[in-house]
Amino acid sequence: MACCFEVVFALPSPLVEIPKNMAKVGLDRAKSAEAERLVSAGRADDDDAFELKLRPTRLAEFIGQEKAKEQLAIALEAAKNRGEALDHVLLFGPPGLGKTTLATIIANELGVGFQQTSGPALQIQGDLTAILTNLRERQVLFLDEIHRLQHVLEEKLYTALEDYKLDIMIGTGPSARTHVMEIKPFTFVGATTRPGMLSSPLRGRFGILLRLEFYTDDELRFVVERSAEVMGVPIDRDGAAEIAMRSRGTPRIANRLLRRVRDYAQVRAQGVIDRPTAQAALAMLEVDAHGFDELDRRLLRTIIEKYDGGPVGLNTLAAALAEEQDALEEVYEPFLIQIGFLDRTPRGRVATRLAYEHLGIEMPRRTSLF
Repeated sequence: MACCFEVVFALPSPLVEIPKNMAKVGLDRAKSAEAERLVSAGRADDDDAFELKLRPTRLAEFIGQEKAKEQLAIALEAAKNRGEALDHVLLFGPPGLGKTTLATIIANELGVGFQQTSGPALQIQGDLTAILTNLRERQVLFLDEIHRLQHVLEEKLYTALEDYKLDIMIGTGPSARTHVMEIKPFTFVGATTRPGMLSSPLRGRFGILLRLEFYTDDELRFVVERSAEVMGVPIDRDGAAEIAMRSRGTPRIANRLLRRVRDYAQVRAQGVIDRPTAQAALAMLEVDAHGFDELDRRLLRTIIEKYDGGPVGLNTLAAALAEEQDALEEVYEPFLIQIGFLDRTPRGRVATRLAYEHLGIEMPRRTSLF
């Protein structure tokens, strides 16, 4: 099995030319800011070992994403009946919704091997060549953060995904020649939070495209109850519902909050999680009923109190909050926009009526200029 070293690399958008070093710095800053937040959907350093214990291994155990599960179940059954490798799968959607879990489930359902790497980990053509040539029949190769794969390696993938062939350059200079190597049929599963950064030729190689959506509160309650059962933590329906309501539609956040509430319950509530215990623990953690933390509230309050609700430009807002622009765009804004507390307009960011109501601030009447 090939060994890949984790080196961060950012792939510029195919639509906007961004210098590679600027894109790398922006992504790294956003990830650093995201990792520091309890309600971040990004993977924190201590999440991996914990999630591994809670991760379902079969499609029937996977909670939520009913449309994606139905498509995937049909494709898996058809591939098994034909005795062929499953079509290549692209999983896309916000972080923390289960893309890695679904990739492992695909391998388990097919009864084949599973190998995982990521776009930033592949830095030279030899890394990708070693991985592809060592794949076994119908094995699943999972590539996370596929949007950060180097362009030269992406092009090398094209023939591998379409024809199960790999072009290898032998020698250098005038004596160099190309050798075509056959590789075994395999299933390639790519995952990305930014599908717009994928090139059209790469997207065209995927036969199955599955978009993962934010979870409902009921679905997250089932996630919390299942995780609590695996962890051996007593929890009632109302306690699980309270945690689910504040989890921003994301199982990863729900499981992270469950861990913190479990600690509080063991110290202050005889180890049992009910609604009052969950509310007290989350209040101590400054996570409110909408799943906002202090940074979310500070952003909204700044727009309302300093800039009369907006519009305010991103540069100005970043300076007022002493935050990086990339962190605002990549970490703070998406959820606020998705649930209707913030608008992104051509003139800048605007706080909505919901933001005023949540913060208990009276919304001023605006006089139209037209």
